[in-house]
Amino acid sequence: MNLWIANPRGFCAGVDRAVKIVDELIDLVGAPVYVRHEIVHNHHVVERLRGKGAVFVDDLASVPRGALAVISAHGAAPGVQAQARTLGLRLFDATCPLVSKVHLEVVRHARAGRRVIVIGHRDHVEVIGTVGHYANSEGDGIAVVENEDEARQVGVPRPDHVAYVTQTTLAVETSARIVAVLRGRFPALIAPHHEDICYATQNRQDAVRRLSGRCSHVYVLGAPHSSNSVRLVEVAQESGAQARLIERADDIDRDWFASARHLGLTSSASAPECLVTEAIARLQQLVPTLAVREVGVPEQVVFKLPAAVADLRRVERPAVDASAVQTASASF
Repeated sequence: MNLWIANPRGFCAGVDRAVKIVDELIDLVGAPVYVRHEIVHNHHVVERLRGKGAVFVDDLASVPRGALAVISAHGAAPGVQAQARTLGLRLFDATCPLVSKVHLEVVRHARAGRRVIVIGHRDHVEVIGTVGHYANSEGDGIAVVENEDEARQVGVPRPDHVAYVTQTTLAVETSARIVAVLRGRFPALIAPHHEDICYATQNRQDAVRRLSGRCSHVYVLGAPHSSNSVRLVEVAQESGAQARLIERADDIDRDWFASARHLGLTSSASAPECLVTEAIARLQQLVPTLAVREVGVPEQVVFKLPAAVADLRRVERPAVDASAVQTASASF
C-alpha cells in the first residue's frame, strides 16, 4: 500500500505566527498569559499551550486587571480592544494578517456607506469579529450569508451600493457559488481587491483535491470545530475519495481503508506537524509494508511577529553587558 502525504499541509503562516506569539509571551514574561478564545481551533495546540501556562477565556471581562492578554488568530471586533483598555490589560494582537485585510475591506465599505455582505458562518469567531468592524454600532449595514438560499433572500436597500467579503477558511467552490447568486441579483456587487479566501486555505484545498484524484481513501488531521478542517474533508469527498476527519493517530481505523491501494493523508491549517508524524508512525505499525511518499510542494510563507512582541523581547532580554563579554573573553 502507498501512503501519499499532501503538500502543502498543516500550519499556515497565520496560525504559526499566532502560536509563536503565545509561546514567546509565556517565555518572556511567564504564566499566565490570557488568550481570548482558542488561539486556533485545534485541541492538541490548545492543550499544549494550556500546559505551558496559557489561560483561554471567552470574555476579557474574566481576565485580572493589568494582566497580559492575546487576541486569537481569528481576530476580534474593535470593541474588544476598547474593553482591554478599560480593563488595563496589556493586549497583544495575534489576528492573522489575512483576516485583518478583510477587516480593512469592511471598514472601507462602511466609510463609503455601502451595504456589506459577509459570506461565512455567522457563529464563527472570525465572522463575528469581521461584522464588528462595520462602523455602524447597530450593525444594520452588514449581513451574513451562509449559503445560496440565504444569498437569494438577503435584503439590500440599494442594489447599486453593495459589496461582499468572505470568511477566509471557506471552501473556494462554496464561496464561488454564493457569489454567483449575489452577482445575479446585484450586478454592481463590489468584490474584494484580492480574494478573501486565504492562500493557505486554497492551497490546502487544491492539494487535497489532487490527493483525492490519486487515493481512494483520505485522512484529514484536524478538529471537528475547525472550519478549514471540515472543508478539507468536503473537498476530498467532492473529488471522489472517501474521507475522514481525525484528531490524532489513535483515531486511525485499519478496517476503514483495508481495501485501499493508495491512502492519502493531509492536515488542516490549524494542525501541527507532530500529528502527521504520529499518524505516519501509526499507519506503519498497521501496515508494515507501507510505502510513504510525499506529493506537492511545501509552502515557504512566513508572517513576522508583531512589533509589540519584538519590543517586549528587547526589554525582557537586554543585550549582554559589554564588560561581562570582555571578562568572559579574558578568561579563555
